[in-house]
Amino acid sequence: MPRVIVYVTLKPTLLDAQGRTVQTALHSLGFGEAGDVRLGKIIEMNVPEGDEAGIRARVVAMCDELLANPVTESYRIEVEA
Repeated sequence: MPRVIVYVTLKPTLLDAQGRTVQTALHSLGFGEAGDVRLGKIIEMNVPEGDEAGIRARVVAMCDELLANPVTESYRIEVEA
């Protein structure tokens, strides 16, 4: 059964307030080299067997309808055998 991993992140033009908070915390802990921190989410799922193009099309539909906000977020899909 193929495994799909979806990486969802805020679009680069948007301010990532959570990322900024984590960056500030890292700096205060002595990790000053951490810069331009951005947070996101990873969604993993198993899907029924099928051709990769068909699987990818279904996952794109899932992302557009539920998993990601197309106005503020971008996503990247990986299909593992």
